[in-house]
Amino acid sequence: MDMMEQLNAFWPIILMVVIFYFMLWRPQKKQQKQRQEMLNSLKAGVKIITAGGIYGTIVSLHDEYLVIRVADKVEIKITRNAVNQVLGKQDRSEGKKSKKAEKKADPKPVEKGAEAKQADATPAEPKAAEPAQAETAAPAEEKKTEESQDAK
Repeated sequence: MDMMEQLNAFWPIILMVVIFYFMLWRPQKKQQKQRQEMLNSLKAGVKIITAGGIYGTIVSLHDEYLVIRVADKVEIKITRNAVNQVLGKQDRSEGKKSKKAEKKADPKPVEKGAEAKQADATPAEPKAAEPAQAETAAPAEEKKTEESQDAK
């Protein structure tokens, strides 16, 4: 009976350890493993983003650092751990895919009803501020031209 009382006293601590394992330790280990795989898979020609937000293309790899090209004739040396994200070899293929996705996402134009056509046919009213600004600007210009003519 004495053993059961001790077990009942420690079950909240045991439960906290189990929750800690599943909520913190395992996900952290998984992230570390993915990051290490990403860093090990780096090779020349791959586009990356550094932890500082610099976009570049890997030129050469070394044990502790890599050299990336950020612009024409501009290469910088960074540590391997400074690599934050790998973009891939070609961004152009991603651009083509996104355009195709946009076309698929765009629904075909639906024919409007008679009420909607009438609403489209009426012109929108011009903004009140724009004509007022134009009117105030015009007299100022006239005054300037009159003053310049008077000065002559």
